[in-house]
Amino acid sequence: MISKNQIKDIRTLHQKKFRKDLNLFIAEGPKVVDEFLHSSLKITEIYGLQNWVDRNLLILKKKGCSYFVVTEAELSRISILQTPNEVIAICQQPTYLEKNIDKHTDLCLYLDGISDPGNMGTIIRMANWFGLKQIFLSDDCAEVFNPKVVQSTMGSLARINFYTMSLLDACKLLDAKTFGATLAGDTIYTISFSEKCMLVIGSESHGISIENIKLLSKQITIPQAKGGTTESLNAAVATSIILSEVFRQKNFH
Repeated sequence: MISKNQIKDIRTLHQKKFRKDLNLFIAEGPKVVDEFLHSSLKITEIYGLQNWVDRNLLILKKKGCSYFVVTEAELSRISILQTPNEVIAICQQPTYLEKNIDKHTDLCLYLDGISDPGNMGTIIRMANWFGLKQIFLSDDCAEVFNPKVVQSTMGSLARINFYTMSLLDACKLLDAKTFGATLAGDTIYTISFSEKCMLVIGSESHGISIENIKLLSKQITIPQAKGGTTESLNAAVATSIILSEVFRQKNFH
């Protein structure tokens, strides 16, 4: 059983202000929590149903985090999900230091104004799939530790570093050729991505900002089938397709 004060404290983390002030965030569900338990992320507390705790006692003791057995009713009171799923973890937000940026990577990703948490989480998951270790963000992107972002990453959040800065500053740091996804660029299937490159993905509604368009080495686009009438792809889908082509060129040519 957990106290009213514990419930109150956990529920404050549903809000961005308190996540920032306390430097904590919430993760829910067996898949995400298991990924975090097997990562370097620091987990401060876990609240799980009895059967989940019984199944995970060894890793809980190895990780050394506090854990509490809760009822389904208690889990429901602290969950952000409509249908709570077995376990909730309270995690410490990692610190991403600029000195740890890998300046020699031949592929990186810059997200410009990605505001939808679901899209942000999916992009993080796809970046992890294609082996990226760091993502650069404009300051108007969705919060990385937003619960919806955390859930959408399905654990990939623990394997990528995030750096919030302007595209100009990121370009100076990495000295990479910048390829920006637009509707009027050259098709990705006729472009060589063999050089050190930074992919720039704009927001779902506005695309890449005007100031960042000026910094692009080249605008690129995903060609649509002849006769297609779809206006655009959402940011997560576009990122996945582009990363797939870049990965293909860099690894199989």
